Amino acid sequence: MKVSIVKYNAGNIFSVINAVKRLGVEPLWTDDPQELMSSDRVIFPGQGEASNAMSYLRSRNLDQVIKDLKNPVLGICIGQQLLCQHSEESDTDCIGVFPIQVKRFQPKVHEEKVPCMGWNSLNLKGDSPLFRGLGERDYVYFVHSYYCELCENTIAEADYILPYSAALQKDNFFATQFHPEKSGVVGNKIIENFINLK
Repeated sequence: MKVSIVKYNAGNIFSVINAVKRLGVEPLWTDDPQELMSSDRVIFPGQGEASNAMSYLRSRNLDQVIKDLKNPVLGICIGQQLLCQHSEESDTDCIGVFPIQVKRFQPKVHEEKVPCMGWNSLNLKGDSPLFRGLGERDYVYFVHSYYCELCENTIAEADYILPYSAALQKDNFFATQFHPEKSGVVGNKIIENFINLK
């Protein structure tokens, strides 16, 4: 099993590497298009700023490489947002796998803090293999100031200020706004499910 993690100018990569290692797989951290295309699984994780991340990806043609991948891909946090069409963060055109907008949270009352940070429950939609073995309303860990709209590709919702896409799925592309690598047993199960996709 060859699992590659996309290397680009984003933070929080090593916790994902360690999460994959805990499952007995030694991942490759790479920005080499051939390595990504020849992998059994590709994980596109990170924390960062949309325009800087897209600039790095475009400078290496990785935006197109990622969009054209036929192997299973898992975007995490900004990885999910960059798989969408456009982000309000620095008015950034993104990769466009999911034809939706990424918008900034707009607090309505003082208690609604941005970024959204902490544990929140998932409202699962359908029966995605990514969530096999999970219970309804399992909790996972979020840190984000921007959110992905609800759409036909939404496979899990979360609610903070408003309902939004906590996870997306389209063809071979899966994505989570939350951090499975920081979400304990539930998160480990999600990563395991992704690696073991049929």
